Amino acid sequence: MSELTLFLIRVAYLAILWIFVLSAISVIRSDMFGARVPEAARGAAEPRGPKGKGRSKPPAKRRGSPTHVIVTEGSNVGERAELDQAPILIGRGTDAAIRLDDDYVSTRHARIAASGDQWFVEDLGSTNGTYIGSVRITQPTTVTLGTQVRIGKTILELRK
Repeated sequence: MSELTLFLIRVAYLAILWIFVLSAISVIRSDMFGARVPEAARGAAEPRGPKGKGRSKPPAKRRGSPTHVIVTEGSNVGERAELDQAPILIGRGTDAAIRLDDDYVSTRHARIAASGDQWFVEDLGSTNGTYIGSVRITQPTTVTLGTQVRIGKTILELRK
């Protein structure tokens, strides 16, 4: 082989090696510090007080508004969390309000929070995603009574 061919093979090998190293560093960084959340998504999912500091109370209970979230399908059927304790963390971790024993669920998988009189579900950078119906969500999404939220093999719903 000519010297030019060997030189090009070496350069290509080094480029592929550096791409691998940088992607490994990126994965380690996201595992240690979490995924980046866009500013718009943070504002919609985290309720704020009048001056933008602290958490506000959940919306006043209206007739027809949901009062709890319940597991309707999966290994934890019947487990529920009251929405007056919002935001509600869903996942496999011990700090989750709804703890799911599902291999496809992350430790801190999703969160349900209120903004005004609407409820939102937000994926917290999980590996397998959060779905409303059959659509994977990538930003905080409004949920209403009876809307099915799928996390792994588990389905949750907002109910009265």
